[in-house]
Amino acid sequence: MKALQIIESAYRCIVEEQDDPAIWIVQVLNRAGGEVDILLRGNAVNYAVSRQGNEGLTLGSWQQICPAKVDQDLQQALDSGLKVYAIAEDIAQRGIPEAKLLSGIEKLSRRDLPNLFEQYKQVWRW
Repeated sequence: MKALQIIESAYRCIVEEQDDPAIWIVQVLNRAGGEVDILLRGNAVNYAVSRQGNEGLTLGSWQQICPAKVDQDLQQALDSGLKVYAIAEDIAQRGIPEAKLLSGIEKLSRRDLPNLFEQYKQVWRW
């Protein structure tokens, strides 16, 4: 089964977890032999920015000592052969320069989504 994972909600659960649950499940499915790819849209296009700073988070007396590294998780997904798409309009709207994107991110326009969806048996939205 070929499935596309649409991730729109960014930085969900990463204060209490060491990774984004949607990226984590995609990596697990991939290692189990599933054909899965990722589409970043909305605020989740920020995941595609390389070398994100994530140190120094403190809430009251608690300090996050194992922060999530979503850019590194995405790079691992790319390195394992997954396709990672990102909506070009969402990247532009957030002012993210091309030079800051992870290598291998495939930008596409919203108008290209129907053609992309046709390539997958299932489309999951997170």
